[in-house]
Parts: sequence; structure tokens; C-alpha cells
Amino acid sequence: MKNFLLALICITITSCIPYKIAPKFKNEDYKVIKAKKFQRKLPRETSFIFKDPKNADEFYHYINKKYNLNHKDVGLNTPFKIEGKSFYLSYREVERTDEKLILPLALIDLRRSSNGNDPLFEGNYSTRKGHWYLILTVYDEDIKNCLIGKHPMKAKVLQYLKDLKQEYLTTQNYEELLLTKKS
Repeated sequence: MKNFLLALICITITSCIPYKIAPKFKNEDYKVIKAKKFQRKLPRETSFIFKDPKNADEFYHYINKKYNLNHKDVGLNTPFKIEGKSFYLSYREVERTDEKLILPLALIDLRRSSNGNDPLFEGNYSTRKGHWYLILTVYDEDIKNCLIGKHPMKAKVLQYLKDLKQEYLTTQNYEELLLTKKS
């Protein structure tokens, strides 16, 4: 019992304790959920969400070139067609973070403070790593969310978004999009 307590104390003192964890999608590299469940500040609309490994504003430039928008209303009701029907794509970039408390540094400074010394590691008690996600919503001409379970075009819109995500992640030079055949 004594050895167990000693091991538990050693592990606790030398560990980092996570207190915020960015989501990881199981089985898929995207998720279709209400945006509000993903982050509280977002509206209650069903969205296609995936992790963005590229730099900031890359998706903006991708959408701008792909739909030839000339920097006008990029990301806000961008029109596209599937089987002759019009749909409107909007997106947001959202950051979620992994944050950990580094307990040993906090304990060292606490001990130094109790002895009347200045802290050595002040401001370094936690680590933070940001992850960016893209949240895409698609509406039809009747302003109905196409990602809701009952929508007749949900499967085709979802496939379109999967293809869009794949094209975005694999394309390095967005000028190439102007040269590819559009279907």
C-alpha cells in the first residue's frame, strides 16, 4: 500500500493535467452535428465540420478561386449547383484548444512563494495547442438546411461536401482550380 501511494504521488507531481481537449472525430475525418454542440458561440444549425490542417485563410482563398468570387461575399451564401438545383454554402473557421496544467512547475513556485522567494515559472503553468476546424452549412433555395436528416438532397449534398473537403486538402495551388473541368 505504501509503494502504491508513493507511485501515485510521483505520477501526480510529474504529470500534466489536461483541462481542455479539442474534439477528435471517431471513425471519420468529419462530423455532421449542430454547430452549437461543437462550440457554444455558434448558431443551432446542422453543419459539416472537419479539422483544417492548413494555415489561416486558406479555405477563404480556396472558395474564392473555386467559385470565382473575386473577394465578394466569400464564405457567405456561395452558390453552387447539384443536378441543376441551386444550393448556398456558408462557412466559419473556429479554433478549439488542448490545454494542460503543468503541475510540477506550479508546485515549485508555490513552494518558493511560501519560502518568501520570487516564482521562477510564473506564466508557464499551462500549455496550449490550437486546432482549427471548418464549419460548413448548406441551404437550398427555400432556405432549408440540407444537412438535416429529412432533407431529400442530404446524401448528395453530403457527398458534395466530402468531395469539396478532399479537393481542398489535396490542392496546393488554388490557381489550378480555374483550369480543372467543372462538372
